[in-house]
Amino acid sequence: MLRKGLFKKPSNELENFSKHAKVASPIVPDEMCIPCPSCKSTLFVSELADNGNICAFCGHHFRLNARQRAHMVFDENSFHEMFGDISASNPLEFPDYDKKLKNARLESAEKEAVICGTAEINGLKCAVFIMEPYFMMGSMGTAVGEKITSMFEYALQQKLPVIGFTVSGGARMQEGILSLMQMAKVSGAVKRHSDAGLLYIAILTDPTTGGVVASFAMEADIILAEPGALIGFAGPRVIEQTIRQKLPEGFQRAEFLLQKGFVDAIVDRRVQRDYLAGILSLHGEAK
Repeated sequence: MLRKGLFKKPSNELENFSKHAKVASPIVPDEMCIPCPSCKSTLFVSELADNGNICAFCGHHFRLNARQRAHMVFDENSFHEMFGDISASNPLEFPDYDKKLKNARLESAEKEAVICGTAEINGLKCAVFIMEPYFMMGSMGTAVGEKITSMFEYALQQKLPVIGFTVSGGARMQEGILSLMQMAKVSGAVKRHSDAGLLYIAILTDPTTGGVVASFAMEADIILAEPGALIGFAGPRVIEQTIRQKLPEGFQRAEFLLQKGFVDAIVDRRVQRDYLAGILSLHGEAK
């Protein structure tokens, strides 16, 4: 009788080593890589920065702080900040608001949620404001409204076009009605600037929502948007809960708004400089 296991392959420690041995994976420090929230690809931070903070695999536009955006779009050393001394206080003595402001200033290295000034694009001068996502998500309070209003008033005096980059979670609730009043205040400045025949270009970035959308973000002569940007007054979940209906795919994204005529064009961040220079050049010739 044949012995059981006669034809079983004998154990060989050398052969089994490759199957069971654990090979150490290379260790990459967390600060060197970042996952793309859209396609889940792992990206090197250095390569991401070289690509304008855009995913090389799916084109997802990561958020930029205001200074990074100014560096990308405007001529070198042409941005000159104005109204930098204006910053928020706590007019309603809202609990913990002073602490939130302090933390926001530390996180963003900015005094407020917007920077304003003058700059040049291919030698063409303009007035600009750039909202800061890392300062309480660009929320609009009295200081933000004052700075943008002052920027439009200066542009009106100097006969300059205005370019504005918006990013905002809406009005700042800690300042109550004083925050909501900024919608009308800035809108009035935009109207006076427009009545003088001057150009205003808005570039909506992710996210642009709330009172900013209900006022100066959508009052521009030309409204541009970055790919995939969330743009709307109320968030999708709030709307669905209110109307008790499922919203269409991609609702409130830049591409959806372009189809509906709320946005004039979607412009990739890497070509925004040339795109804006072309518009400013045409506007200058028309004058």
